[in-house]
Amino acid sequence: MDKEKTGEFTIGALARRAGVGVETVRYYQRRGLLAEPQQTRGAYRVYGEAELARLRAIRRAQQLGFSLEEIDGLLALNADRDREHAREAAQAKIALIDSRIRQLEEMRDALAELVDCCRHTSAPSPCPILRALSND
Repeated sequence: MDKEKTGEFTIGALARRAGVGVETVRYYQRRGLLAEPQQTRGAYRVYGEAELARLRAIRRAQQLGFSLEEIDGLLALNADRDREHAREAAQAKIALIDSRIRQLEEMRDALAELVDCCRHTSAPSPCPILRALSND
């Protein structure tokens, strides 16, 4: 009988199904994000669907920009009772992303201005981009 079809996975099968490496699973276990299973089959620990779902939730939260510390807090929330806390965490993440976007736009604008200046400065003059980098 195929263990993966019965919802029982070795750490390697769990990692493959979640799209992560085995070391990532072990790291999440060390961080306390994912429990180590108690059930074993011979010398192998057996993971189930719950661990797979949790591992996928961790990966999705990372893709949304949450840190592992933030993810730990989110996973501790109750889906029925802690909606407001989850919404606040998501809103705070949106505010941080918006701030980063503004910073990136400012950086892009500053670089574009330097490129334009470089394009319109005659060759004997020092490069405006390199001059801007070397000035304090």
